[in-house]
Amino acid sequence: MRTPLSAGPLSVVIGAGGTGGHIYPGLALAEALRRAVPDAVVSFVGTTRGLETDLIPGAGYRLHTVDMIPFDPALGARRFLLPAALLKSGAQARAVLREQGAHVAVGMGGYPSAPVIVGARLAGLPSVIHESNAVPGRANQFAARLTGNVTVAFDRSRAHLAGGQNAMTVGMPIAASLARLDRTGLRAGARRALGVPAGARLVLVNGGSLGAVRLTDAATGLAERWRGREDVHLLIKTGPARLEETRARIGDNPVATAVPYLDRMDLAYAAADLVVCRAGSATVAELETVGVPAVLVPYPHAPGDHQTHNARVLSDAGAAHLVPDGEATAERLAALLGPLLADPARLAAMSRAAGPSTHARAADLLAAQVLRLSGLPHPTHDAMEFTR
Repeated sequence: MRTPLSAGPLSVVIGAGGTGGHIYPGLALAEALRRAVPDAVVSFVGTTRGLETDLIPGAGYRLHTVDMIPFDPALGARRFLLPAALLKSGAQARAVLREQGAHVAVGMGGYPSAPVIVGARLAGLPSVIHESNAVPGRANQFAARLTGNVTVAFDRSRAHLAGGQNAMTVGMPIAASLARLDRTGLRAGARRALGVPAGARLVLVNGGSLGAVRLTDAATGLAERWRGREDVHLLIKTGPARLEETRARIGDNPVATAVPYLDRMDLAYAAADLVVCRAGSATVAELETVGVPAVLVPYPHAPGDHQTHNARVLSDAGAAHLVPDGEATAERLAALLGPLLADPARLAAMSRAAGPSTHARAADLLAAQVLRLSGLPHPTHDAMEFTR
């Protein structure tokens, strides 16, 4: 292994893109690195097609883009272009690493992160990957063969990765505002900020970073069924594309509110009595950390059906109910949510079943591993211990 490309301040390049499930943990890691080393230079590698083009610059970090295509069997004959695309994007990532004087490269999973690990291998730099799902994606299954440093969010993903027996379980990096969320203390202010009617139980319907048609349709149908009720309110995150259509369907129904996105998830979780959502790894980790009861509807086309495996982390613990996508109708949700909302003791038991988890410390644990790999002097984290 050659020496880092810079002897200056700590420089870390993080590969993360596509969806919020890879980007937000990468941003949480960047936040943790800057807490540990305030003058650290942290930048990202992604593509021009994902949410990273907005989220990463919006968080104040530089985004470098490379030419990469998904690790997707649905590409058909185009899948034969993958080796050439990976070689090209890996060379582009190596150039970024050199330009940034990088000490360590990090891959957070998803196809935009694989070129960073390839680039680090070409440059002789230390690298580490983080697998966020219970069943690893194809990009990390490939990248794990190029680095001896593998970290995971869930123990059960180790069996699917090369060298997984030596992987470090660090949990899922989440934003500091969620890692230390005091739901009880924030609840009253959060409900006021979100306009939740007094005395109403709040159901948050969250379809992920882009929204989910299935969940939005079910929620609007549920709002119609519950029209006139004063003891329940639906907050529906639609994604920008479905906002106007959803608001038109809701009309003057006071039971529901539709928003394009939620930029303060700490407020949303503090105000919510129950969450209906997909089962992306970041969402599952957040729910496990903050202790909000949930109904999880896994995205049925996720590679390896990994969202179902993610959901079982909470459903097996009694912290959530798992509903298959094809059953997520207004009728099914009404039959499930009604009794739950009417039973505060049951909701409290689900909340207790969610934790404690390692996710609240995951960003700092992963940052500690990055700092160790950098070869630079760094603060000692006495409380940080990895589980193997």
